[in-house]
Amino acid sequence: MMNRIEKIFRNKKSHVLSIYFTAGFPGLEDTNTILLSLANNGADIVEIGMPYSDPLADGPVIQSSSSKALSNGMTIPKLFEQLKILHRSSPPLADKGLILMGYLNPVLQYGIEKFCEEAQHAGIDGLILPDLPMDEYEKEYKKLFKKHQLDFIFLITPETSEERIKKIDRLSKGFIYAVSSSSVTGIDKNLDAQQQYFERLKRMHLKNPLMVGFGIKDHHTFSQACAYTNGAIIGTAYIKAIENAADLNTETNKFINSILNRNPVP
Repeated sequence: MMNRIEKIFRNKKSHVLSIYFTAGFPGLEDTNTILLSLANNGADIVEIGMPYSDPLADGPVIQSSSSKALSNGMTIPKLFEQLKILHRSSPPLADKGLILMGYLNPVLQYGIEKFCEEAQHAGIDGLILPDLPMDEYEKEYKKLFKKHQLDFIFLITPETSEERIKKIDRLSKGFIYAVSSSSVTGIDKNLDAQQQYFERLKRMHLKNPLMVGFGIKDHHTFSQACAYTNGAIIGTAYIKAIENAADLNTETNKFINSILNRNPVP
């Protein structure tokens, strides 16, 4: 059965834009406002960050947003409560892909089967858990995620071997998250320097689409990433844009327009 992520990549005539934000940031009740705003303003996929106290792969901006969300009172149960309300009442999300991104420990503490059930009921299409080892996924969790129609998305880096990339491609669904370099999020990257990496991935003719993340912050870097892949993922730059926003929808509209290099919507 084809879920929304697969439909997006199959039907989209231009490159796919995915945007990450931290649930419960800048305010506890802003989650659904941001989700709707991203959907209405042109994001194809939305990655909802589950805040965690020890986010090892995240740079200072996303770490700070995670800390603020936790201090606001964001929890996994609260997030599912918010998402279920939105899932029942929001047709604009019908053609958007929704992904939960976070770390394995809070999911295990919540109960992974319960987590998958709740995610499915909340309209989630996929999961990104960067610290879930591939072998553990294959042996223990692949069937569970499939049962609940949740694509599992792996991250790769320029150092990931072709053998491992091919295995990831066989095991997973949705897309492959190609990290532009082996560093934390939010660090300025020279994507030109990664041209050989992107070309190598393109030559592999993987069955899953490729999305580039880490260091995508404006129209120029979005275009660079899309030259070799199916699209790009933006997180830190969007978090910065909404951190002190007087109006979340206005800032989201302005941000996405700048990424896609289009005129503002009145």
